[in-house]
This record gives sequence, C-alpha cells and structure tokens, in this order.
Amino acid sequence: MDTQHLQAFVAIAENGSFSAAAERLHLTQPAISKRIALLEEQLRAPLFDRIGRQVALTQAGQVLLSKAKLILGEVIAAQRAIADLQGDVQGKLSIATSHHVGLHYLPPYLREFSTRYPQVKLDLHFLDSEQAYHEILQGRFDLAIITLALSQDPRLQSHTLWHDQLHFVVAPSHPLAQSGSSDATQSHLRLADLSKHPAIMPDTNTYTTQLIKNLFDGENLPLDIGMISNHLDTIKMLLSINLGWGVLPRKIIDTQLQILNVNHPPIMRPLGCIHHNQRTLNNAARVFLSLLQGGDISAKHLAGTL
Repeated sequence: MDTQHLQAFVAIAENGSFSAAAERLHLTQPAISKRIALLEEQLRAPLFDRIGRQVALTQAGQVLLSKAKLILGEVIAAQRAIADLQGDVQGKLSIATSHHVGLHYLPPYLREFSTRYPQVKLDLHFLDSEQAYHEILQGRFDLAIITLALSQDPRLQSHTLWHDQLHFVVAPSHPLAQSGSSDATQSHLRLADLSKHPAIMPDTNTYTTQLIKNLFDGENLPLDIGMISNHLDTIKMLLSINLGWGVLPRKIIDTQLQILNVNHPPIMRPLGCIHHNQRTLNNAARVFLSLLQGGDISAKHLAGTL
C-alpha cells in the first residue's frame, strides 16, 4: 500500500474535498484523484461518496482512516529514528505558532536556528493557539509555540517559556480614559466600571478571553463583548479608533492606546511550547526546544527583532 496514496486519502478526509487536499499536498487535483482511484482499486472498495463538490467517507473509508493515520505516523517515526541515529540535526522541523508569539517572540530564535542548522527545513504554520493545541494532539506537528491552555491535557508535554502581561487599554478619547489613566495621580477604575462598556476581545473559546472572563465571573460581573477578532493587531486597530476597551500584551501597546489603571492583580498569560508525549522529538525539535529554553540568543539578535 503506497504511503503517498494514504497521504492523499487522509488529506481529503480531513479537508472535506479533493481540491483542498491537493492544495495542502501541493499537487494537482487530477493527481489526487488518480491516487485515490488506485487506492480504491487496490482495496476493491469505494472510500468516498461524491455528492456534488462535497465528499464523505464510506464505511470502508471510515475503517481505513484511523489505520492510515497510524501507518503514516509509524513511517514518519521510523524515518526520524533512522536519521537521528546519525546524530545529525537535519530533516524537517514542523512548528505551529500563534500570530502573536510567531511575530513578537520567535523571530530571533528562528533566525539563530536556521543560521546554525541550514540543512533543516523549517515548516512554520500560523494558527490560533487553540487550533495548534488540537493539531499537536492529532500528531500533525513536532512543536507548537503558543499561549498555554488554562488546564493541560495529560497527553502533552508543556514548557513555559515566557509570561505575557496583559493590560486593559482604550483609545485616549474613550470615556474610560478620562478616569482610568495609568498615571498614579488619577483614580483607579474597577472591573465594574469596565463592565458598563463594550469590549473587543478574541473569541470566547480562546485562552486569553477565558482568562478575562474568569476575572469578571469572580466578581459576578457581565463581560459585554461587542466585537471579536482573534488577531491582536486587528483588536489594537479597533481599539485605537475608539470602538471599545480591550486587553493587550505590553509588547504591542503604543501611543495610539492608553493603559487603564484598573484595580486588579496583574494579568499574566503563560506562553510556551507543547508537544505530544507519544511523538518522539527528532534531533531538530530537541535542539530548537533547547534553544528556546536556554535563551542562548545573542543580544544583537534580540535587539534586532524584539
């Protein structure tokens, strides 16, 4: 059974269409269709019901899917194990990361790693932290470097790398700015004051919004989310034009926004790396994780990116 045929089959099952699978595997749609036709011929059973542009797994397809994932996983594990016997740092390193971490934390480490190990192919994917978390559970990436979950799945290894302090912010013209400046001479705001105004936050299932919602729930206050975006730079823009209040990391707050002096404990969200317990890290992944944990990035690299 050809592993390329199995890869095509899994890609179609996960993406729901031949065209999406072709794009994912960087193949033409006729090439994907041919692989599935050969696989169906070999197994003497149809694997997909084709209804218009949509496809659905047949009973035979459902049986094959879990087996195909196991087979492909074992093939990848064998390739890694053999390559790692040589002690070389090579092959592919697949990383999922959130936009915030990928843009504001990772660049100096990626640059240093690629300089030291140019023979490693970096496969970097920008995903929401929650989606990256799911992808790691499915075994699709070596590492995910993201906002860590409030509760950790026992199937994962988690390494805290940084702590991102979050601040309540508004545009300088927002009503809350008049009474809640971070200037110590002005009065403190309470969460109850913020509760009276609409907020702009990431989706409610994100770790960041869960963190803020827990804060409001602890004081039995409603959290009025008027607009949603999972991209912090988009939230920053919406806040800067006075459409609500929000919570942002210190790294991206500039003169377009005013930090509110809200009476509450510091809000810290852990950022770090996760990987699956049952997925053996190859040499490239182990070295990159060590680089992240060791902090042996020179000052010139840090100054040039952060």
